[in-house]
Amino acid sequence: MHKTATSLAALLAAALFTAPTFAQKADFKPVTDAVLANPDPGDWLHLNRTQDQQRFSPLNQINKSNVKNLRMAWARGLPNGTQESVPIVYKGVMYLYAPGASVQAVDATNGDLLWEYVRDYPKEVTAVAARNKSLGIYEDMIYFAAPDGYLVGIDAKTGKERWATKVDDGDHVAGGILVAEGKVITNRTCKDTRPRCFIAAHDAKTGKEAWRFHTTASADEPGGDTWGKIDSDKRVASPWGLPGSYDPKRKAIYFGVANPIPYTRLRRHGRYDGAPFVSPVELYANSTVAIDINTGKLKWYYQELPGDDWDADHSHERILAKVKLRPDPKHIKWIGDDVKKGEEREVVMTVAEGGGMFVVDRDTGKFIWAKPFPFDVPDFNISKIDTKTGQTHINVDKLFKADGDSRISCYHNTRGLWSIAYSPKNTSLYVPFQDQCVSMTANEKNAEGWGPRRGIMRPGIDPNKYMNLAKINISTGEMKILHSQPQASVSSTLVTAGDLLFWGDQNRRLRAFDADDGKVLWESVVGGMVMNSMITYAVKGKQYVMVFTGEGQSVSAGPLGLTQKSMPKAVRGHNSVFVFALP
Repeated sequence: MHKTATSLAALLAAALFTAPTFAQKADFKPVTDAVLANPDPGDWLHLNRTQDQQRFSPLNQINKSNVKNLRMAWARGLPNGTQESVPIVYKGVMYLYAPGASVQAVDATNGDLLWEYVRDYPKEVTAVAARNKSLGIYEDMIYFAAPDGYLVGIDAKTGKERWATKVDDGDHVAGGILVAEGKVITNRTCKDTRPRCFIAAHDAKTGKEAWRFHTTASADEPGGDTWGKIDSDKRVASPWGLPGSYDPKRKAIYFGVANPIPYTRLRRHGRYDGAPFVSPVELYANSTVAIDINTGKLKWYYQELPGDDWDADHSHERILAKVKLRPDPKHIKWIGDDVKKGEEREVVMTVAEGGGMFVVDRDTGKFIWAKPFPFDVPDFNISKIDTKTGQTHINVDKLFKADGDSRISCYHNTRGLWSIAYSPKNTSLYVPFQDQCVSMTANEKNAEGWGPRRGIMRPGIDPNKYMNLAKINISTGEMKILHSQPQASVSSTLVTAGDLLFWGDQNRRLRAFDADDGKVLWESVVGGMVMNSMITYAVKGKQYVMVFTGEGQSVSAGPLGLTQKSMPKAVRGHNSVFVFALP
């Protein structure tokens, strides 16, 4: 099912140069659990560098005083196809997911190809549409969730396949990979039946399945009654988004689960009031789930949005941090009754694609605080939160009460599949967001219950402030807008110990900001739309900043449609790597 491919350029290079490549070296140092838990500052071993998903780099060679001197170090073209991923870097080698569903290892100092892993996909698999978010690494293997339903272990030194395990019936991988405690953990996408809706753990050495956790509760399980009379196999809520985080002290992984399907209550239950308006509803849709990494059993859950009616995904990374709490009612709408000012808590944080920000306790899932995000507006999909119990209330006024009803609900794809960043230096979360809502009509003839449906700018906003960078103090809840612009973005943020914030947009602009006040300190124009990615790493003491350019699917097409008039025609169908460093 696979082959190791070498490009023509690589063959010519091999003929001209006899120096051994990385793939031929015998001094590869295996990546241990300890290394994964505490990576070298120069490496980038997870989707967001560390298992807590903070997306903070301790590198500071590039800082506020010298970032203006950044220059392109190297660039490399990539194949055609969907690009929504983030690479990993270990000991001077970058392992990347190449559009078209292959894996490449390149020299992280110049982009030279070391090896490429290519699978022979069945005709029914559209490899160019595959939506992987990240690879994984452990010991001497790279892990790849292929769109034909296989999880693959690849030799990190040679690119040879070591094992391949069939996980599902194919084309159901849209998430990424989390590696912890010798397990490769993947999240899938699902649209039709409960058996396809799961998070799975496989033994990193052998590929043998350790456990799988289904993200909806069947009728005979705790929480099963929250789905009413819906048949167990028809209970669908996908864990399709970004991979979760891991807490080694608690032996727990924290994942997000997306909206229930079909989209509307009318389509799922026959009535808008066929399910309660207060959580828990349709567990574990739009929830944070804490899972025991050894057993796959649920430790706790917290539901952020009960009985979603609009496809308001809550399926992004869960960020772990230790925070001294000083919640300020001026900045936070809902604060838990038992939260004490000045107490230090270990928390789980999330900002939803469908709007809203939530902070809960890492041990128990107990509610700490939450706020409408980005802004508190009447169209927000949550009406209130019980500050004693943490139970959330859906905004009944925005529900589709009859077929043909049209509504504007906020928010929609306010932060897409890109990652956000947290700096422990200033207890702040950096969130790129679109001030966007959804205009949607209930349509019982459609299998998912909607049509037409489209993202719109929030009514009444300044179009020049559609795309924004927010800095949120997790201790107090205060939010400051560091930067606004009319052009959309699908870029992750990156914050560093050099007090820099890196971010790019669909207008090919890649920028470094002062992480304190948002001042633009450096800007470069790259070859296409900046996609996800945005990492920093170091090789032999030299720090680099890297981005992918390219195009995702609806996540980039939708916002681009709203903001294309504010910029020159976008570069589409173009995938590349761009890497920068100081001279």
